Amino acid sequence: MEISKEDANFVCLFNQYGVSMNTYKLLPYGISDFRRIREENYYYVDKSTYIQRMEDAASFLFLIRPRRFGKSLYLSMLRYYYDINEKENFEELFKGLWVADHPTQWQGKFQVLHLDFSQVGGNADALPSNFNAYFGVRLDDFAERYAAYYPDDFAERVKGTQDANTKFALITAAASAHHHKLYLIVDEYDNFTNTVLNEEGEAIYHAMTHASGFYRDVFKKFKGNFDRILMLGVSPVTLDDVTSGYNISTSITMDARFNQMLGFSETDVREMIRYYQSAGALKADEEQLIAEMKPWYDGYCFSERAVYTDPKMFNCDMVTYYLNHYIQHGYAPKEMVDRNTCTDYMKLNKLVKLDRLDGDRKGVLLEVAEKGTITGIVANSFPAARLTDPEMFKSLLFYYGMLTLTGMRGSKMILGIPNNNVRKQYYEYLLHEYRNIHAIDFTRLSDAYDNAALDGKWRPMMDYILQSYHDTTSVRSLIEGERNLQGFMNAYLSLNPYYLTAPEVELNHGYCDFFLMPDLVRWPMVKHSYILELKYLPVTASDEKAETQRAEATAQIKNYASGKKVQTLIQGTTLHLIVAQIKGYDLIGLEEVEGD
Repeated sequence: MEISKEDANFVCLFNQYGVSMNTYKLLPYGISDFRRIREENYYYVDKSTYIQRMEDAASFLFLIRPRRFGKSLYLSMLRYYYDINEKENFEELFKGLWVADHPTQWQGKFQVLHLDFSQVGGNADALPSNFNAYFGVRLDDFAERYAAYYPDDFAERVKGTQDANTKFALITAAASAHHHKLYLIVDEYDNFTNTVLNEEGEAIYHAMTHASGFYRDVFKKFKGNFDRILMLGVSPVTLDDVTSGYNISTSITMDARFNQMLGFSETDVREMIRYYQSAGALKADEEQLIAEMKPWYDGYCFSERAVYTDPKMFNCDMVTYYLNHYIQHGYAPKEMVDRNTCTDYMKLNKLVKLDRLDGDRKGVLLEVAEKGTITGIVANSFPAARLTDPEMFKSLLFYYGMLTLTGMRGSKMILGIPNNNVRKQYYEYLLHEYRNIHAIDFTRLSDAYDNAALDGKWRPMMDYILQSYHDTTSVRSLIEGERNLQGFMNAYLSLNPYYLTAPEVELNHGYCDFFLMPDLVRWPMVKHSYILELKYLPVTASDEKAETQRAEATAQIKNYASGKKVQTLIQGTTLHLIVAQIKGYDLIGLEEVEGD
């Protein structure tokens, strides 16, 4: 999505600091055209250092990254770098970037065919004709752009042919005859096949990608007709299903050398902040901005060999969204999650809920949402038929950016929720499940959160959540025991806007159940913070067991509160220590503990 008309008009005005927007580079929020960014002087994070690495890796590459991670802009940069028609513009377009001083041997040596499969839509019946039309348009454009390298009638012959397959055959034959090098770039290679899988089912998807299916034939055409190929997408499902038609690619998805190729490193973000500070457009403390963004946008790692060495990556679209708002308005957006990402997660939600994909997908989601991590092995690729396998579903969550690598446990990967942005998606899923059982009174809950944050009146908040827990689990227990309680609290507390709700925070050599850290950057009026210790007992537990547990919880929460770290985290607010005991689904104890 490009910047709105309102934002574009704002370029001509002065912001609240009295600095003309034209005196510094604009943030390219939603812009993925490299030429436009460079010619119109937008801010650009240099990723050209990876060009040489890609050339060294292989000629046919395949990469998966979550949505809104800068894939399209990166591909656009490559198009202008390799395009023989842009050879004379190289110095101007790439001036100041790393590759300008370190050009590779293949710079400006290719005729580039760029395909974006997100431009192809329609149901399964219409897809072949829609793709043929789109492919034909792109081939006509190719023939027009590179007509000077072929006989005089070349472009007319290609454009005069109706069938895209014939156009393609004419182009590849002519390129081979004249010894021209061809580079194929495919963006969102899996877009329309994933749509079919989501909306129309596996049988139709299988027919399209197997045997004589049209999509399988498309990939067969690519093989052997290009000197270099780069394909990007968000899941490996389609590639696996057409692999016998296209089996020449090298995946760099989990290659440690490319872990930071897409997205922003913390260094990238800090340099961006300093640029806008020096330009007078951003009057905020660097550490404050990093502290605000990091829990929401950081945390992605794509290689097990980099998990303990490379810094984690920020979602670049989210960072740009946040800083764009801060520069224009002088404060952070109240909604830390960009609304434009909602459609991305809706696509995943559809896949999760397909009746034909039973498996244990819900169990995987609940475990992740309630524990924060799950162990497994990320598969390099897998067919659609294996999406019912919980292990494959973990891999899909990884590729969608809903899980990321956080560590290793023996031979298995520890997969965790990367940040609050993604955590919120899991909690919304849980809340949806809970609402199917018991309605949520959002007005009452919002009032309770106001009272807890502003006045220190915490009991209405806890009473409401724990009564809802009783009413929900007494009807239908989603997962028995303490894990269910943790997930329920996570989901409900995620609706509280005043806090960065952190489960299992390390405090004074222990891990508290929940720490409600006030978000004073966005809500400076908050006066109270909370440590919550939840204790669960099975319905068969004795009164003596309950009393012993209560005493242990009291000692634990006092210990958490006595750590030096706590005083920093509560930022001058009044800290409350709350212990709750639940037996089965009944609340048997709720009290505030006085700290030592």
